[in-house]
Amino acid sequence: MTAALKERLGRYGIWSPGLRSEDPDRRDERADAAAELEQLGYGALWLGSSPAPRHAAPLLAATSRVVVGTSIQSIWQYEAADSAAGFAELESAHPGRFVLGLGVSHAKLADQYRRPYTALVAYLDALDAAGVPAGRRVLAALGPRTLTLAADRAAGAVPYLVTPEHTAQAREILGESALLAPELKVVLEPDPSRARALARETLAMYLALPNYTNNFRRLGFTDADLADGGSDRLVDAVFAWGDESRVRDRIDAFHAAGADHVALQLLDGGPKDALPRQGWKRLAEILG
Repeated sequence: MTAALKERLGRYGIWSPGLRSEDPDRRDERADAAAELEQLGYGALWLGSSPAPRHAAPLLAATSRVVVGTSIQSIWQYEAADSAAGFAELESAHPGRFVLGLGVSHAKLADQYRRPYTALVAYLDALDAAGVPAGRRVLAALGPRTLTLAADRAAGAVPYLVTPEHTAQAREILGESALLAPELKVVLEPDPSRARALARETLAMYLALPNYTNNFRRLGFTDADLADGGSDRLVDAVFAWGDESRVRDRIDAFHAAGADHVALQLLDGGPKDALPRQGWKRLAEILG
């Protein structure tokens, strides 16, 4: 089943919190954007900002082939029974086109945050009991223990805010058959100062979350790299910025390191819930 999922996803997808919005006045806009992304050749749409299965429904209805996944649904925000029911509803209406992405979020964002690994295992147990196939769920795994769990209890991993070096390490832990689909932030700006400034606007919130800073330290970054909005070294490692050639080379580095699919989050300085459709078109041309 994982091989089939890899084929459906293809090499590139779009990661977007804007596609998750529940604003009813923007429902048609989101649906139209999803249809356009499918036409542009992206294999998957990943919904940010802790979405639930219901957020995927209008995008699936507006498209015919593209996979829609949650990236990432917090296990603290939605009960496993509700997630299973949402999965079943989408599977009935759009067979094989929804992927349930799960993660443990962060202690600062979840009041009930306790023993996250144990809680995640219990959540997967509940999904098993409810009939959600392991091959149709993925985990936001960063460290070795959760990556191993992603290989054993899910289709694979969708790591967020990582480097090609992390991707290579993750591939070793996951093995060849599991899905590895890291997220990568893209800034289509060739000027280094402007590109890094835009990147740091997004990076700042993540530097306050230990799950990410601990992972950076495992990858060899120092406290100095994590200070003052992040060093140039850190920014350049976790963002693909620059002209078309530089951005394409950075994306290709993740595939070379072992990624099956890369979920691209385009940053252009607009609102978090914006739909940067012109940028997505330009990115598709770069990937072409």
